[in-house]
Amino acid sequence: MDTTALRSAYEKLFEAAATPGLGAAADGGWNADQVLAHVLSVDAAVAAVALGVVAGSRPAFDNRVALDPAHLGRIIAGHAGRAALTRRVRSQAAILCDIADSLDEQAASVQVPAFLVSGDTLVLDQPIPLAALIDGLAEDHVPVHTRQILALRS
Repeated sequence: MDTTALRSAYEKLFEAAATPGLGAAADGGWNADQVLAHVLSVDAAVAAVALGVVAGSRPAFDNRVALDPAHLGRIIAGHAGRAALTRRVRSQAAILCDIADSLDEQAASVQVPAFLVSGDTLVLDQPIPLAALIDGLAEDHVPVHTRQILALRS
């Protein structure tokens, strides 16, 4: 797989996370740390799925835990501030991209049962190719959360 677009999307996310003056969401949504914790959780889950596929198992992807406030709080509490959390997200993103770069066409085409929720809306509940799961991070997931962080500027 080619992760050029995904790596670029992450760089924009990291630039956004470093923006000074990020406050609370006007709509009561996530703050920057919660967004970063969510991205970290999703990235780890996608990396685990990809490694499972390479290992010959057929894992499923379900993003609900990455939406759980208590889960996000545990991730945030495990880091000494936004800079440390951002470094961890950067590290996890690099791991995920390295895994994706190493996938051959056969692994990338494996159908992965996927259950994706956004807020209270069911986005996807069907198998998709592993490549589509990973590409979706670059095409939608990371850019959406980058814009979400940028909207927190005071």
